[in-house]
Amino acid sequence: MLLVLFGPPGAGKGTQAAFLCEELGVPQVATGDIFRKHLKEGTALGQLARSFIEKGQLVPDEVVWDLVENRLSEEDCAGGVLLDGFPRSVRQAELLVSWSKRVERKLDSVVALEVADAHLLPRLTGRRTCLNCGGTYHVEYNPTAEDGVCDRCGGEVVQRSDDTAETVQKRLSTYHDQTAPVLDYFDDLGLVTRIDGVGKIREITERLRLAIA
Repeated sequence: MLLVLFGPPGAGKGTQAAFLCEELGVPQVATGDIFRKHLKEGTALGQLARSFIEKGQLVPDEVVWDLVENRLSEEDCAGGVLLDGFPRSVRQAELLVSWSKRVERKLDSVVALEVADAHLLPRLTGRRTCLNCGGTYHVEYNPTAEDGVCDRCGGEVVQRSDDTAETVQKRLSTYHDQTAPVLDYFDDLGLVTRIDGVGKIREITERLRLAIA
């Protein structure tokens, strides 16, 4: 099983991916988690990525893909994987499709959470993220049991700088300009299933279950 969970910032990909991965028994693979691991461990790929980050440059698609491919080659991914928020460019999508054909691992489906921008602003500004494990929460919809403390690992949970109101509109504009075309690419391959991403968390989870059944 090789699934891609797609959607704009604040659509709830991380939350839904965690539920689905637990149910399906497959790992959740997100680029943010991969970057944090390699940067923390100081691997060669992590150092390469850091060289671009420290210059304020975007990490090239090929480097991002090398990080993802490295993760997909790990033993726990052999039985299936859910990609959360990757790919983020058409080039990354092309590299993923090319790899899946080369290693004969079928790309089963790209499930797109559809949420209008008007719903995303309060979602994003209310989101909180664990500094340690990357777990995501929301002050209204999915709060931590203890304020500021991650339920999963006990790490510090904060509002990310890119989840403030001033930056959300820029993030959404970037998504529409640079990332949304990825969905068109997968659509042309007949891989996309769209679901309504508005509603209660468990309702959306059920829609996802039906989409991948």
